[in-house]
Formats: sequence, structure tokens, C-alpha cells
Amino acid sequence: MDEEYDVIVLGTGLKECILSGLMSTDGKKVLHMDRNTYYGGESASLTPLSQLFDHFKQPAPVDDKYGRPRDWNVDLIPKFLMANGKLVQLLVYTGVTRYLEFKSLDGSFVRKTDGKLHKVPADEREALSSSLMGLFEKRRFKKLLSYCQSLDLDNPAAKNKDDKKIDPDNLDATQLYTEFGVDKNTQDFTGHAIALFLNDDYLHKNCKELIRRIQLYSGSLARYGKSPYLYPLYGLGELPQGFARLSAIYGGTYMLGKTVDELVMEDGKVVGVKSGGEVAKTKMVICDPSYVPHKVKKTGRVVRAICILKGKVEGVNNSESLQIIIPQNQVDRKNDIYICVLSNQQCVTAKGFYLGIVSTTVETSDPEGELQIGIDILNGKDKSNIAEKFIAVADMLEPVDDGTADNIFVSTSYDSTSHFQTTCEDVVDIYRRATGKEIDLTNMPHMNNQEEEQSAQ
Repeated sequence: MDEEYDVIVLGTGLKECILSGLMSTDGKKVLHMDRNTYYGGESASLTPLSQLFDHFKQPAPVDDKYGRPRDWNVDLIPKFLMANGKLVQLLVYTGVTRYLEFKSLDGSFVRKTDGKLHKVPADEREALSSSLMGLFEKRRFKKLLSYCQSLDLDNPAAKNKDDKKIDPDNLDATQLYTEFGVDKNTQDFTGHAIALFLNDDYLHKNCKELIRRIQLYSGSLARYGKSPYLYPLYGLGELPQGFARLSAIYGGTYMLGKTVDELVMEDGKVVGVKSGGEVAKTKMVICDPSYVPHKVKKTGRVVRAICILKGKVEGVNNSESLQIIIPQNQVDRKNDIYICVLSNQQCVTAKGFYLGIVSTTVETSDPEGELQIGIDILNGKDKSNIAEKFIAVADMLEPVDDGTADNIFVSTSYDSTSHFQTTCEDVVDIYRRATGKEIDLTNMPHMNNQEEEQSAQ
């Protein structure tokens, strides 16, 4: 360990492993350490099933009550990949897709105030057949989708096919909605279930981000058909391990079960990491919040319910894997509620059983109560579909500075969303701050399109 490295990465969560892989492919000498004896950190997959019960300090089931224990790969923080999103681009850019296989989800749904679940429309055909809207509203929504999908934001001079006299440079999202006359309900599911905004702050910001997100959702949906979302076979724990393999191929050194005693500082900058009397010298450190509690602040809390389900969720077109978003305004909240359902299609449950996870940002003194609407959806009308339920509440932490002063770059905690868009934004931002350059995701030399398509079957 007594060597000098360009970068030392602490923690093997997904963000840290992605950055370790990127730094290694850039030609940097990387040392990657974790106090745990396993990869993944918060984004680890627990297997066999007894690990889930152990994690929540509950007695494990006996007599294979839930099928073969080894068939379970339970993610504590499950998130979906957008088919055209940044994480897939990072996977392709680095060639990590060669280590992974993915399965597309059966559908994406949104809950309305009437309590019913509706398939989220993301193209003109689905818009016209959707039960979310009345006939005239469908036409207005169709025009909004058509405009957003045809607009070339990178070429302002290009004329979109609707030929509307709309200047996206000078409109906020609310004004864009007004231009097409869509009602509040349509704005709700467009902003939260298609554009995936965390709250309504986007309504008063420039509409171009809304348009880009609608384009991303529609493009992702078109890629594999049933839904815009992908999930890795055998759970999210495969992702950090894939990036760890990448880093190792390019010379990265990994040490699991290695305690970190302190970060060694000189003149206000990190110069090394001390562990067990040894010091590894470095120019910078990248880590998760748990390694530098003095450099992070609490911004809120996330509550999650992990449920073992006996059968499929009701009202979702017989789908076996899906996302459900409950927009904040539908339930008088400030933050959305997210539900993801997985099955043995993703090789994360035993056959005949399902995983349902509900999550949201805590707003009250009763975190579990805030999930009740989602839990009721999973449990079904007869309230008997949930066989086991585990509740976890975690702090959301973010760095107090950008890390450029002391060369310690800290990732943020995982939020309540059921997708990886915000996760990847943090990775891209850390890479920019640490290296002073952008990740060029348009340059993908490591894999051709045929290989990529095969990995997502």
C-alpha cells in the first residue's frame, strides 16, 4: 500500500466504481478501498435471502418459505436505467456492457387522484388510446409530444414539423404547457412520470430541460418497446462490480475489508490515506459521505419499504416488472412517491414471488405512514399480497463544498427516485470537478451497436 497514486477512491458504491473506472481508463493510477468485504456499499445486492433478514435484524425464514434463497438478489436501493439515459451511455462508453445483461421492464404507470393506475403515454399512438385524458385533452397532449419530439434543441434554426411560433429560449415550462392548452392533470404526469422531475420547481424554469427529458423518455421507450426502463439481471450489485472489473483491467488496485484511519492533509490539501499504520500517497480522493462526515451536510431523509410479494400487483395490465409514480400533487405532498416492482424476469426473486419497493422523501414525523398509499397498491384490494415488509430511513447527505480546494471529492447520498438520472448527474459533476474536463459520452469506441442491443435482451 505504501505507494503513490493519482487517485484513491473510498467506498465501492456505484458512483465510486463508475468514477474509478473512468479514472483508470483515463490512464490514472487508481487505488480503490472499501471498509466492507463486499462490493456495492449502499447499492449492494443482498443474496441469499437470509442476508435481507439479517440486515434488518429479523429471523430468516425456514424451509425455503420463499423458494430457493439463492434465487434472491435484493437491492436496498433499487433504481431503473433509462434506455437512452446517462448511465447506459456510461456503460457503453466504458464497455462495461460486456460484463452485464439487462431486461426491459413491462411498463411504467402513474396514479391519479381517483386511485387508478394508468399506463404512461409517451408517443402519439399511446396518447390517443390513454385512459388518463379525455378526447380533447388527448389531442392537446399529442400536439405537445409531437412538438417536443420534433424539436432540435441543438439546432435552433431547424424548423419543427408543427411549425408553431414558439421560442423555447424565452419560455418557462408553465408557459410551454399554456401554449398547448394542456390541463393540470396532464402537466402533472408529464412533469413527474415522463420528465421525471422531483418536484414542481421546474415549472418556473426554462422549458428546454422539460423538452429534453420528454425526448429522452420517448427515445428510451422507442428503443426496446414496452417501457423506457432497463434493469440488470441479478440486481444492481452487478453494476459496481462491472466498473470494478474495468478499473482492474486498466491497472486499478482494489482492497476490500480495508479500514481507513484518516486522510492525511498538508497545507489544506489531501496527500494520502492512512490505514493500519501504512500511508498511500495520492493527489486526490473520491469517496462517499460516510468516509468524511465533517465534509457533508444533511439535506433531508429518504424512507423505503422493501416488500416480498406473493403475486402480481393489481391494475397494471398483468405486468411482472414495472414502475409506478405517484405525483406529489395527486396526494397533497411536496415530493413524489415511487414504486418499483421486480420479479424473477430480472433474476432477483424466486419464481412465483415479487419484490415491491416504495420510496419517498420524508416530510413528516411518520416516515412509514408517508408510504402507505404505495404499500396499499402493492398489497392489493384484499390486503394480503405483502408477505414481508422491511422499513428503512436514511439521511440524504451532500458535500459542503465542491472539493477543488482540498482535492477531496464527495458524492451525494442516493435520493428517493426509482431511476438513475440524478445518480449519473452527480457522477458527471464529480468527474468535471476532479479532472477539469467533461465526459464525452458521444464518443463510444468500446462497443458497437449490435453488442449493445444484445446485452439488453
